[in-house]
Amino acid sequence: MRGAEEGRSETAKATAGKKPFKQWRRRYRRLIRSVGRSRFVTSLAGALVYHALRFVDATQSRAEGSTEERQALFASHPAIIGLWHGQHLLAPLVRPKDLPSVALLSRNADAELNALVVERFGASTVRGSGGREGETRADKGGARALIALRRALGLGKSVVMIADISKGAPRQAGLGIVTLAKISGRPILPSAAVTSRRHVVASSWDRTTIPLPFGRMAVVIGDPIHVPMDADAAILEAKRKEVTDAIEWANQRAIELAGTKR
Repeated sequence: MRGAEEGRSETAKATAGKKPFKQWRRRYRRLIRSVGRSRFVTSLAGALVYHALRFVDATQSRAEGSTEERQALFASHPAIIGLWHGQHLLAPLVRPKDLPSVALLSRNADAELNALVVERFGASTVRGSGGREGETRADKGGARALIALRRALGLGKSVVMIADISKGAPRQAGLGIVTLAKISGRPILPSAAVTSRRHVVASSWDRTTIPLPFGRMAVVIGDPIHVPMDADAAILEAKRKEVTDAIEWANQRAIELAGTKR
């Protein structure tokens, strides 16, 4: 009995000794997250990403067969430019500098860096998210974001919108983009941009791609997709599938033109 009690006592002491370490480790992680999301650090990171993208852009040649984006974007302006998650870093490089535009970005703290980069490239931002199926769209600011984006389109600004839903099914358009097309009367332009030299973050849910310098950039913009303003749920779902297929076609075509693997 005495041996069993001594064993339990030693285990209790070891467990007690680990508690301060675990508490310190949690506090350290919280501190790192807090510093990483501070305004100063985020602003500095935004500046670094901006200049890195400018350098990448300056060292790219244009892949043969790419869409002349200026002509395509202005021909349907103002339009809703739809693309996939994971390819958002190239979007500011494709937008002509004199094309008035606004980008939809999520409201979470991680998107603050993206917002700073987009604004440095001269586009304004709207924060919000449509949320996943089963969530209340208003809880994520989606309803307010749609109203703001419709207003921007009415004022002559194109909207850059990631079509698939964050942390949802990658490369499957959500209803948000087709709903915006319905209430605004403006077309969706399925779009993709790919560089031949890039790093794919395999651990990310959307396989985020980081463009690398000294390669070829392929840009593909498909035909405009219109959504009737009186579209019912069945038509919206059909248009959602059409947008999914069109953006993925643009994506695969861009990969082919850039001469790079998936």
